[in-house]
Amino acid sequence: MKTTTPLSYLISLLLISLLTSHATASYDITKLGAKPDGKTDSTPSFLKAWTGACNSGKSALIYVPPGKYVVNNVLFNGGQCKNNDITFSIDGTLVAPSDYNVIGKKDEWISFQYVTGVKIYGGSLDANGAMLWACKAKKGNCPQGATSLSFTNSKNIVINGLRSINSQMFHIVINGCENVNIQGVQITAPGNSPNTDGIHVQLSTGVTIMNTGIKTGDDCISIGPGTKNLWIEKVACGPGHGISIGSLAKGLDEPGVENVTVKAAVFTGTQNGLRIKAWGRPSNGFVKQVLFQHVVMRNVENPIVIDQNYCPRNENCPNQVSGIKISQITYQDVKGTSATQIAIKFDCSTMNPCKGIRLEEVELTYKNKPAQSLCTNADGSAHGSVKPTSCL
Repeated sequence: MKTTTPLSYLISLLLISLLTSHATASYDITKLGAKPDGKTDSTPSFLKAWTGACNSGKSALIYVPPGKYVVNNVLFNGGQCKNNDITFSIDGTLVAPSDYNVIGKKDEWISFQYVTGVKIYGGSLDANGAMLWACKAKKGNCPQGATSLSFTNSKNIVINGLRSINSQMFHIVINGCENVNIQGVQITAPGNSPNTDGIHVQLSTGVTIMNTGIKTGDDCISIGPGTKNLWIEKVACGPGHGISIGSLAKGLDEPGVENVTVKAAVFTGTQNGLRIKAWGRPSNGFVKQVLFQHVVMRNVENPIVIDQNYCPRNENCPNQVSGIKISQITYQDVKGTSATQIAIKFDCSTMNPCKGIRLEEVELTYKNKPAQSLCTNADGSAHGSVKPTSCL
């Protein structure tokens, strides 16, 4: 019988061949003791491979063959690393221990800190989050849970073709990083899974997210303080809470968010589409120079929303006034359907009204009828065909 080799496996073999032809070091984790049986703790093997790659001083490859590898909390620290070109080529699946307490008592499951030039190609991360979510639903004695993959204080990072499923908390966090390229990533968790944000970016510059699908129980992409020069393109979101800038104004001295582009995104059945969210608290933060362009909404509850009065438990929100300054926000070619009658809502601060909002070629309907828009303390302009009628 004639058999065919999967294309992804052939691509991996080609990648390994290309890399090893130039690399001075190659590390197959199964040759360092890892077992692809879904039972044996392979964490020591990953750390051995990392130590070898760091000490090689030149380009290095860490290869994860097909199979399931149990991994506990692991930190890849580049503080003493001599190497700024380490590639992970992953054909297997990294799985968390079945006991959610093992990884859930720490903030991160797989974390990289102070690394330069790390690239991750392919593979899957399975954090086995369902049991922890069930514990939280019953209000049991549960740990907070871990982010599946995080990069902190790192630069020149590539994440390509990775799949992340059922994270206990956030799937991917980019924190304090520079020049990060995320492409072809698939993120999956049930729509009712708590705090399972797809990708969170904060305090980072030059992050690109492209050709990515996110189905989760919280924000598909959340954008925190200190994010600059963020490019998001061809992202499919849903279920989830949309793409959110915020929550902001958690603290008084908070760096701003600027130069963000969201292009060619599709939202399906999400709670929100394009959202900017700030607590009703004093803050020195800001949001400016944001472009939302060529976006499709499919039955989205709040397609376009700015909320500067966020305070769900009415705690620590004196006079419900947000200090965040929001300006130069453009919505261009945003079309589709709203699941609620109010498709555009700008609820801005009395002390710091939104300025420079631009609506251009927007067409959102509700049950095949015109939707509505609602503005409070918002200033801007409408251009071309804008439906619902602009309230700016």
